[in-house]
Amino acid sequence: MIMYGLLPGDRAPSRNRAETVDTLAVWGDRRTLDAQPPYRVEQADDLATFTAYARLRREVFVDEQGLFPAGVAGDLDEVDTDPRSIVLVARVVGGPDDGVVIGGVRLAPIWRGEDIGAWQGGRLVVAAAARARYAGVGAALVRAACARAENEGVLRFDAAVQPERVRFFGRLGWMIAGTTTVAGRPHVLMRWPINRLAAVAASIKAPLANLLAGLRPGGPGFVGDDGAPVPGTDVVAACDAIIPSMVERDPYWAGWCGVLVNLNDLAAMGARPVGLLDAVAGPTASRVARVIGGLRAAAERYGVPILGGHTQLGVASALSVTALGRSDQPVPAGGGLPGHAVTLTADLGGDWRAGYSGRQWDSTSTRRTAELRAMLDLPRRHRPCAAKDVSMVGIVGTLGMLAEASGCAAELDVAAVPRPAQATVGDWLTCFPGYAMLTADVDDRPVPAPRPATSGRCGRLLNGSGVTLRWPDGVLTPALSGHVTGLGHA
Repeated sequence: MIMYGLLPGDRAPSRNRAETVDTLAVWGDRRTLDAQPPYRVEQADDLATFTAYARLRREVFVDEQGLFPAGVAGDLDEVDTDPRSIVLVARVVGGPDDGVVIGGVRLAPIWRGEDIGAWQGGRLVVAAAARARYAGVGAALVRAACARAENEGVLRFDAAVQPERVRFFGRLGWMIAGTTTVAGRPHVLMRWPINRLAAVAASIKAPLANLLAGLRPGGPGFVGDDGAPVPGTDVVAACDAIIPSMVERDPYWAGWCGVLVNLNDLAAMGARPVGLLDAVAGPTASRVARVIGGLRAAAERYGVPILGGHTQLGVASALSVTALGRSDQPVPAGGGLPGHAVTLTADLGGDWRAGYSGRQWDSTSTRRTAELRAMLDLPRRHRPCAAKDVSMVGIVGTLGMLAEASGCAAELDVAAVPRPAQATVGDWLTCFPGYAMLTADVDDRPVPAPRPATSGRCGRLLNGSGVTLRWPDGVLTPALSGHVTGLGHA
């Protein structure tokens, strides 16, 4: 564990003083909101910068504070040798001191093994001579560290803070998470609140309850499911529209995804696909042809026919697809119970789709028909108590919907989530992953993952509501505080 060591002269501005986070503005009597600060925050990328930062740390933590012994190592530790560590420095801009490093901060993954999205910040320092002359340097470094951590896909960002600096961090939005000890001295463990998971769910799914009031989509026992059993038959229907901007920007991929998402919806309910219907619109025949090209290619690859549909020209781009399947016993999303184990089965092959890095994982376009059909058939063969395919709201948001439909809360073990090496934890838990299925079942029925998919038990349904992340050190952090859609347990 490492710590922040802000000094008394490096203070945060009070609430009634002007501050601009985006520009890292300096707070001072001679500066305005539009003025650029006389320093910039940037990543250290050469030996001279690292050396200057290390010298500042020794001057403050060893010579001034006496926090570490005055030996050769000083305040250096194993985090400094971790190649994943990032150092941000504040450097003077202009004047005779142009380029001089006047402060810095370090951030790195908490655990030295695989990076699972939990990082720690520390060794925050501002040069003694700069504290009065350059106000706000410490705050600028902290904000930059928080922004960089979130940009690295981090979902937990901690720091061990000297007690006298708790108020400073609190003003910047940090929360107290416990106590710890650094170099034999008591520190306060603080945590930066990262709301990425909740924000994704809220932006996509939160309005559904009000919008669909009175409709009860899916019918009794299947409200809010990926598809809907047709009453009096063994037919299951699913329908999805593709975001118009995606149809406009990438029409072929939009057509492919129109097939993909609907077949995944049927698969989650244990239904065998029998056919597709599409409604395609666009300003030109060329645009519509490219959408249909993607639809045709995906339908052929999955071995599912396009039965018909509707085409319209001379209008804005749009695409919706309906898939029909058969199941005499559809698998519900709301069949889970407290105590059920949660499993993620996902295809980790492929890579980020070009132009959609961090948002859409393409594992399907290079798969053979037999591989695609084997993955689609998994829920039908396994018949878990509950299943839901991971949608645009991501793994955590989808787990929240499964738990909500089951009248439960959920806990996700972050380290146990199957994940491709190319994806950060933050991106993987919030992206659309191509093929990924969440299931809930009793402990003695593990999911038999079909190749090329990978299965991993990574959570559990509990009493209550919302989704919590569990970390290897036993720490629990909130991901979703309550219901995702508001459709409830029906």
